[in-house]
Amino acid sequence: MAAPVSDFVRLLCETMAPLGDVTARRMFGGYGLYCDGVIFAIVADETLYLKTDAETRHAYEALGLEPFRPYPGKTTAMPYHPPPDSALDDSEELLAWARPAVAVGFRTPKTRG
Repeated sequence: MAAPVSDFVRLLCETMAPLGDVTARRMFGGYGLYCDGVIFAIVADETLYLKTDAETRHAYEALGLEPFRPYPGKTTAMPYHPPPDSALDDSEELLAWARPAVAVGFRTPKTRG
């Protein structure tokens, strides 16, 4: 894991270690989370956002979970959504949300870091 990272990011990396080699890299004031060298999540303002695509986005939208918007007040959205709050309190639930995000990372070209 690249240092230094916040305690929150360190905990996320440890919790999601069963997915593979989970690392964090500083980027744009936040962090990118990588599994086996492929980005699958970002952390901005201490909020986790998991990578989504057309196959996975509906699960987040069904729960009313909004995509990451990097510019306050703008409509620009990135293909990353937060998991439900309950997932941050339950490691198995977090892994269940993160696994598809890792798959999206591997399906998406040019995400290898």
